[in-house]
Amino acid sequence: MQYKLFKLMSFILCLLPHSLVLSLGSGMGKIYYALAARQRDRAIRQLRESLGKNQQEAEALIRKSFVNIGRNFLEVMYMPRLSKENFREYMEIDHIERMQAALAEGHGVVILTAHVGNWEWLSAALTFSGLPVTAIAKPQPNEQHTRILNEFRAMVGVEIFSRGTSELLGAARALKQGKCLGFLVDQDGGPAGAFMDFLGKPASTPMGAAVFSKKYKSPVVPAFILRRPDGRHKVIIGEIMRYQDTGDSDQDLFTFTEQMNRVVEQLILDHPTQWIWFQKRWNTSPEEKKERHHTVKTQVVDHEK
Repeated sequence: MQYKLFKLMSFILCLLPHSLVLSLGSGMGKIYYALAARQRDRAIRQLRESLGKNQQEAEALIRKSFVNIGRNFLEVMYMPRLSKENFREYMEIDHIERMQAALAEGHGVVILTAHVGNWEWLSAALTFSGLPVTAIAKPQPNEQHTRILNEFRAMVGVEIFSRGTSELLGAARALKQGKCLGFLVDQDGGPAGAFMDFLGKPASTPMGAAVFSKKYKSPVVPAFILRRPDGRHKVIIGEIMRYQDTGDSDQDLFTFTEQMNRVVEQLILDHPTQWIWFQKRWNTSPEEKKERHHTVKTQVVDHEK
């Protein structure tokens, strides 16, 4: 039933001009801010702890963040309107040649990104620019939400590997075939993650991007999407990053992950209203850390040889 309601919502929204969709999304974000007390209070608390803002400053920033979330949600429902012919009406891309150059090396590309701006539209911008984009996605708590999200992703040409299936094999195959593999690296990495400071507090950080870059000699390219004041988007593609092998695999993976972590951290500091502050980024405490070598995951994909 929810799937059909989302489909109907998407159909209606796609009949509207983008400017009206943004206005409706702003209103939805304000309502969400007023009603979602748990998420709102967690976001305010985490922003205050990370950025050192007072209560009033934090509330103002989080209110704007919720407005962006509302806009992003309706824009995801608006994705069927996007096409290769019209996507530049909604966004511009800075330095697409960096992604193209990395892809031309022939080892695939690890895309470093985060829950900043409308990351679903980031994927669309890259695929419509002629790049073969794949990603490992965490299923939504509601299966019907996952279904419609993956349907919209497929519409814009993104190949998704769902966690909990054979995602490692699919991701490995994608890099071997010279495709782009996206990683959202600003999530809690659990007890097996690498603990390092993130916005001033120790956080478990996923190491998948570094592990895959090492395993397949794939360059890493930061790519983020930011909403401009006029409501349109700007895709920012950073300089190519590379795994440096000193012979100490665990330390090298940690160092590279930390370098990528700093890139994401700086982007959030520069654009605090475009990150999802209520996510449980610091959910795993350092006391829960598991001692392990960070090369274990690579053994799974060796069967692809």
